[in-house]
Amino acid sequence: MEFTEVKEGAFLVLAVSGRMDTLTAPQFEARCQTCLEAGSTRLVVDLGGLEYISSAGLRSILAAAKKLKAAGGDLAFCSLSGIVAEVFAVSGFNKLLPVFADRAQALARA
Repeated sequence: MEFTEVKEGAFLVLAVSGRMDTLTAPQFEARCQTCLEAGSTRLVVDLGGLEYISSAGLRSILAAAKKLKAAGGDLAFCSLSGIVAEVFAVSGFNKLLPVFADRAQALARA
């Protein structure tokens, strides 16, 4: 799994590519923690490059969202496609967490 970060106004956009599974999911949670410790509390996670997500990936996403919320921040997702969008829908994560069609929509929120 690879990460790319870019600051967009009040948000830090974290683009994730590759696979988020049992082996790589802890990297996502750790990266979100690092962002939080660096003062970035408003994250937009662009999953357009993510090819696969397992239940371990969903757990890491939920853990990161809880930590950001506890710190007064928030976490939103965008650009889900294919199997990743299907997993979010089947698991109900698309109702539990803010999910936007693309990065522009995610950044347009207040």
